[in-house]
Amino acid sequence: MAKEITGEELGNKLLQSVKEMQAGKAARVTQIAANEVAAARLKTGLSQILFAQALQISPRTLQEWEQGRRKPSGAAKALIQIAFRHPEVIREGLKVNKSLHRTA
Repeated sequence: MAKEITGEELGNKLLQSVKEMQAGKAARVTQIAANEVAAARLKTGLSQILFAQALQISPRTLQEWEQGRRKPSGAAKALIQIAFRHPEVIREGLKVNKSLHRTA
Protein backbone atom coordinates (compact mmCIF):
# COMPACT_ATOMS: atom_id res chain seq x y z
CA MET A 1 0.00 0.00 0.00
CA ALA A 2 1.37 3.42 -0.94
CA LYS A 3 2.23 5.82 1.86
CA GLU A 4 -0.21 8.71 2.23
CA ILE A 5 1.46 12.02 1.53
CA THR A 6 0.64 14.95 3.78
CA GLY A 7 -0.38 18.33 2.46
CA GLU A 8 2.88 19.79 3.73
CA GLU A 9 4.97 17.11 1.97
CA LEU A 10 3.02 17.64 -1.22
CA GLY A 11 3.48 21.39 -0.95
CA ASN A 12 7.22 20.93 -0.45
CA LYS A 13 7.43 18.67 -3.51
CA LEU A 14 5.48 21.20 -5.53
CA LEU A 15 7.78 24.05 -4.49
CA GLN A 16 10.86 21.94 -5.24
CA SER A 17 9.48 21.11 -8.70
CA VAL A 18 8.88 24.79 -9.43
CA LYS A 19 12.44 25.66 -8.36
CA GLU A 20 13.86 22.88 -10.54
CA MET A 21 11.74 23.97 -13.48
CA GLN A 22 12.87 27.59 -13.13
CA ALA A 23 16.50 26.47 -12.89
CA GLY A 24 16.11 24.34 -16.01
CA LYS A 25 17.09 21.27 -14.01
CA ALA A 26 16.07 17.99 -15.59
CA ALA A 27 14.14 15.61 -13.39
CA ARG A 28 13.28 11.96 -13.87
CA VAL A 29 12.24 11.29 -17.47
CA THR A 30 8.50 10.77 -17.64
CA GLN A 31 6.50 10.73 -20.84
CA ILE A 32 3.32 12.76 -20.73
CA ALA A 33 0.84 13.00 -23.56
CA ALA A 34 -0.69 16.27 -24.68
CA ASN A 35 -4.15 15.10 -23.63
CA GLU A 36 -2.79 14.42 -20.11
CA VAL A 37 -1.74 18.07 -19.83
CA ALA A 38 -5.24 19.21 -20.77
CA ALA A 39 -6.80 16.58 -18.48
CA ALA A 40 -4.73 17.81 -15.54
CA ARG A 41 -5.75 21.40 -16.22
CA LEU A 42 -9.40 20.46 -16.53
CA LYS A 43 -9.24 18.60 -13.20
CA THR A 44 -8.11 21.82 -11.53
CA GLY A 45 -11.04 23.69 -13.08
CA LEU A 46 -8.66 26.46 -14.17
CA SER A 47 -8.54 28.29 -17.48
CA GLN A 48 -5.40 28.01 -19.59
CA ILE A 49 -4.30 31.44 -18.37
CA LEU A 50 -4.72 30.61 -14.67
CA PHE A 51 -3.18 27.14 -15.02
CA ALA A 52 -0.20 28.67 -16.82
CA GLN A 53 0.15 31.21 -13.99
CA ALA A 54 0.07 28.38 -11.44
CA LEU A 55 2.87 26.59 -13.31
CA GLN A 56 4.69 29.89 -13.88
CA ILE A 57 4.78 29.44 -17.64
CA SER A 58 3.30 31.45 -20.49
CA PRO A 59 -0.20 30.60 -21.70
CA ARG A 60 1.32 30.01 -25.16
CA THR A 61 3.65 27.34 -23.76
CA LEU A 62 0.69 25.61 -22.12
CA GLN A 63 -1.26 25.72 -25.40
CA GLU A 64 1.68 24.15 -27.23
CA TRP A 65 1.88 21.38 -24.61
CA GLU A 66 -1.86 20.74 -24.82
CA GLN A 67 -1.73 20.62 -28.63
CA GLY A 68 1.30 18.30 -28.62
CA ARG A 69 3.61 20.72 -30.43
CA ARG A 70 6.00 20.88 -27.47
CA LYS A 71 6.63 18.67 -24.46
CA PRO A 72 6.98 19.85 -20.85
CA SER A 73 10.31 19.54 -19.04
CA GLY A 74 10.85 16.96 -16.31
CA ALA A 75 10.00 19.39 -13.52
CA ALA A 76 6.94 20.64 -15.38
CA LYS A 77 5.81 17.05 -15.91
CA ALA A 78 6.01 16.51 -12.15
CA LEU A 79 3.83 19.57 -11.57
CA ILE A 80 1.33 18.34 -14.15
CA GLN A 81 1.17 14.96 -12.44
CA ILE A 82 0.57 16.70 -9.10
CA ALA A 83 -2.16 18.77 -10.75
CA PHE A 84 -3.82 15.60 -12.02
CA ARG A 85 -3.63 13.72 -8.72
CA HIS A 86 -4.16 16.67 -6.36
CA PRO A 87 -5.84 19.54 -8.25
CA GLU A 88 -6.60 21.33 -4.99
CA VAL A 89 -2.86 21.86 -4.41
CA ILE A 90 -2.50 23.73 -7.70
CA ARG A 91 -5.55 25.88 -6.96
CA GLU A 92 -4.24 26.64 -3.45
CA GLY A 93 -0.76 27.40 -4.82
CA LEU A 94 -2.27 29.88 -7.26
CA LYS A 95 -4.09 31.64 -4.40
CA VAL A 96 -0.88 31.86 -2.36
CA ASN A 97 1.07 33.13 -5.37
CA LYS A 98 -1.52 35.85 -6.05
CA SER A 99 -1.58 36.97 -2.41
CA LEU A 100 2.23 37.21 -2.37
CA HIS A 101 2.16 39.47 -5.42
CA ARG A 102 -0.45 41.71 -3.82
CA THR A 103 1.66 42.27 -0.70
CA ALA A 104 4.91 42.86 -2.61
